[in-house]
Amino acid sequence: MRPRWRLTASVLFALTLLVASLFGDRLLALNQEAREVLRLYTELLEVSHETYGGETSYKDLVNASIEGMVRSLDPHTSFLTAEAYSQMRDRQQSSFFGLGILVGLRNGQITVITPIEGTPASRMGLRAGDVIAAIEGETTEGMNINEAVRQLKGPKGTEVTITISRPGLDEPIEVTIVRDEIPQVSVRYQYMVSPETGYISISDFNRGTAREVREAVQALREQGMKQLLVDLRTNGGGLLDQAIEVVQQFLPKGSKIVETRGRTRDSHQEYFSEDPAPALDLPMVVLVGEGTASAAEIFAGAIQDHDVGLIVGTQTWGKGLVQTVYSLSYGAGLALTTARYYTPSGRLIQRDYSSWFDYSTHSNGVDPAEFDAENGDAIVDIEAYRTDLGRKVYGGGGITPDVTIEPQEIPTLLQLLLSRNAFFDFAVSYANRHPIESREWQIPDPVLDEFYGWAVDEELITREELTEETADAAVVERVRRNLRGELLNSAFGIEARYEILAEGDPQILEALSLFEDAKRLLARRQLLIDGSSQPEKTASLPE
Repeated sequence: MRPRWRLTASVLFALTLLVASLFGDRLLALNQEAREVLRLYTELLEVSHETYGGETSYKDLVNASIEGMVRSLDPHTSFLTAEAYSQMRDRQQSSFFGLGILVGLRNGQITVITPIEGTPASRMGLRAGDVIAAIEGETTEGMNINEAVRQLKGPKGTEVTITISRPGLDEPIEVTIVRDEIPQVSVRYQYMVSPETGYISISDFNRGTAREVREAVQALREQGMKQLLVDLRTNGGGLLDQAIEVVQQFLPKGSKIVETRGRTRDSHQEYFSEDPAPALDLPMVVLVGEGTASAAEIFAGAIQDHDVGLIVGTQTWGKGLVQTVYSLSYGAGLALTTARYYTPSGRLIQRDYSSWFDYSTHSNGVDPAEFDAENGDAIVDIEAYRTDLGRKVYGGGGITPDVTIEPQEIPTLLQLLLSRNAFFDFAVSYANRHPIESREWQIPDPVLDEFYGWAVDEELITREELTEETADAAVVERVRRNLRGELLNSAFGIEARYEILAEGDPQILEALSLFEDAKRLLARRQLLIDGSSQPEKTASLPE
């Protein structure tokens, strides 16, 4: 058999296995139809490969046809190549083996953003701003981030030699680092944002998230936490079981968390809180936004439906499709939509995706502005649901917050400086010349002026643009804060940078002002549990 026909036969065999895995016993009833369709597919594959006007391979044709097939189903069913499937599984783990650095492309170069404390990279003295010029003697020029990360990762105990170009040094330096286990943290930031308020930012839901949240809450309690702010604005989801394990830490045992409904009997399931530990009895505010999706929306929806916390921010993405991942031949995978997510009150999380443009631009969700402010009824034809306390909530468009807090617009000057890596590049240079000793260090005016002069000299901005933009004191304050954040990142790590920027985050600041509402909501819920009459309603919340 000629090589191309061996490959074609292998492809057909793989497709048959896929059909068998999806349809099971029903394949026998569809056998004749399946044979006819596969025969047509084989003919198309062969004709395209033999007569197409350009070079193409069977692998490219098969992958493209599979991607076209899954794209016709919904926006989230996806074919995963062996590389993509492996990366997805890596993201879901709680750790991996590597060096322990956050890297990014800065000015087209693979650059260390920050070393992670306690990892091999940190122990070997890597710094923010170090450029990884070569990996095992191979230049990184033109290399993308995924390729660089793939080469830096490897089995525990193995060595990798990297060549570092460091600002202030005339010659590159070679560093050989032994790979070790690197925690893949999903609770990126946890600290006391005020004397009584704990803050937790959850980036996604991986294998270790439930444990991390439990430990973070306990640590904050020991620091005197009396109320909790949970930030989910950039949480795109993750593992369903971890979302359930996390949210049940905040709900009474037996509370419904989420329901899945699909076409088959086994896709219809309900999940309840089984955590024997008492639920968190502190006022809670959950900050959400357009980047909040999937498992993070399950968290927010359960908290809102059971009235144990206040949801604030902007409308979430509206990704409520359940993907079941099937392993295919050659290391590939298929993330196939098999059901939809519904919140405890019965709300569908998924937005309408009949228009790909509207869905991808997020212009077809449930708009809070379309609600009648006087009586809480929807002007548009959207079904209303009720929380435990009888408050109205709406489905089919993600999670609509109880209180809307819009993000602050980024001034033109800040956009220009951020997009051109100005803060990062200047901070690396300045920190090499002037080490910063304290987290309390503030930006003196001469340093700010030096930064402005450097930005003009580097042609990142003109003197005229700078003069015009810095006439606004609020813009100057935001520039100062971003610069201080990057300088503290160089000295103390990315957590220090985040805390500085959070101090000026208008959504966080306004969320902190809503804890009195969260306290009243919690009190109303307690009276409901006790069987007493409800206290006075909270005016700022939908009823």
